[in-house]
Amino acid sequence: MKKAIAILLAAIFVLATFAACSGSKEKTITIAVPNDTTNEARALLLLQDKGYIKLKDGAGIQATVKDIAENPYSIEFREVEAAQIPNILQDVDYAVINSNYAISAKLNPVKDSLTIEGSSSAYGNILAVKKGNEESDKIKALKAALESQKVVDFINEKYDGAVVSVVENPGDGFDSSVDYAKLAGEKISVAASPAPHAEILAVVKEILAEKDVTLDIKEFTDYVQPNKVVDSGEIDANYFQHLPYLEDFNKENNTNVVSVGAIHVEPMGFYGGKQTTLDALTK
Repeated sequence: MKKAIAILLAAIFVLATFAACSGSKEKTITIAVPNDTTNEARALLLLQDKGYIKLKDGAGIQATVKDIAENPYSIEFREVEAAQIPNILQDVDYAVINSNYAISAKLNPVKDSLTIEGSSSAYGNILAVKKGNEESDKIKALKAALESQKVVDFINEKYDGAVVSVVENPGDGFDSSVDYAKLAGEKISVAASPAPHAEILAVVKEILAEKDVTLDIKEFTDYVQPNKVVDSGEIDANYFQHLPYLEDFNKENNTNVVSVGAIHVEPMGFYGGKQTTLDALTK
């Protein structure tokens, strides 16, 4: 009897070991995506476009991982604050990263990403101000400088496709309706993320300086404070976000910040972390 029990226990052990070994072959693929509503949806739409997942019918720019209808690769999603994703890239198999944060992390969205989204104008990065200030001379001067040919040329030369201008008719950098003589000596403050926004604004600063107007660039590394300081009136404008994000932010925070124009698009990139190719997502 004891011998039979011993044989049975040994058999169970072998079967359990075999099952464990078999299960170990099913490796979970982890992908980090931004955890803010619109950028998470944008990341998921990119993954759907590439055939890695399928979202529920009707899921659009508000989609979250809860809206995934089909997940054939059994992907495990890690929802992470957008600015922090480059810092955890080595801990996940893949990550979808906003180009501004990729550039800050010394990643080239064109050369280093495994795939990249199209340059959809729906996600154009905008110049935004507190509602009611759209027609002030300060804002019109800032907008004209951002929409200049000089800025378009800088974007094309500096970023080589990682950042794409969406300004259709760039000008000389100045608005004929603005009284620059009256504006001389004034300071315009603008909140921006370090790259590429603050870098682009450095060019704008040179343009405004020609009219004796000072551009004070305030750098932020998060997506929350730039809208709050504009809504409070502490800072004149910000330049870091796309319109879907702003609309969602206003709804969630009861703020009144509005767009006065789209300047550029930063295509989202899909980067390898532990995986260096897309082979793990190829059946």
